[in-house]
Amino acid sequence: MAGKASKEGLVAAALAAMKEMVLAREPGERIGSLPEIANELGVGTVTIRQAARLLEHDGFLKVRRGNNGGFYGARPNAEAFGRAVADFLQLDQSHEREAIEIMTLLDCDLMAAAAASSDDTLRAGLQSLAQQIDACDTAEQRASFVQKMHDILFKMVDRPLMEMMLRLSMQHYSTRTGVQIYEGAEAAERWKLDRHAIVYAILRRDPDLARFEAQRRRNYVLQRAAAA
Repeated sequence: MAGKASKEGLVAAALAAMKEMVLAREPGERIGSLPEIANELGVGTVTIRQAARLLEHDGFLKVRRGNNGGFYGARPNAEAFGRAVADFLQLDQSHEREAIEIMTLLDCDLMAAAAASSDDTLRAGLQSLAQQIDACDTAEQRASFVQKMHDILFKMVDRPLMEMMLRLSMQHYSTRTGVQIYEGAEAAERWKLDRHAIVYAILRRDPDLARFEAQRRRNYVLQRAAAA
């Protein structure tokens, strides 16, 4: 495997081989130690360490130390996948408005689906969280609230693909774009009103109203994004 290949080629080949080893086993199974895998693939431990670091970043590998330590297979979750695709979008120079359009469109479906949920425990958690809305005066506070709210909604709505795509667009928007939708006192108050209305519709178990409120918020966000 080593041959006269370039350093980058060795790492790429080791990464591909290790991923095959991971996917051939159940998540959580031990793949091997650093020396064991290096010996099996016929490359140096430095190459394996670099490949393992990349796999760990992508959510395919976990490193354990101590007794029975080594590399263990894993599966990337929506958040890890979102990070990887967000990096791709940055390289591809994805437009800011597209991320906002996708994020707000998916939000409309998410809010409507959450309103149809029958999980009273999660509803109680959302109702408790909603008490923080009026105290969200800064962009950081609003971002934290939105993250917590979506964490609850994703549990209320068992749609992994929607969650993955929405987390991706949210992450791309928050880390890659410079658009500030709710900048200024008037816009911040609008944010609070929008959140109260959406939460009210969800707690009322009214999918149509939840979609309406989410769509109204989407229209506002897109108008502000266009102006920005």
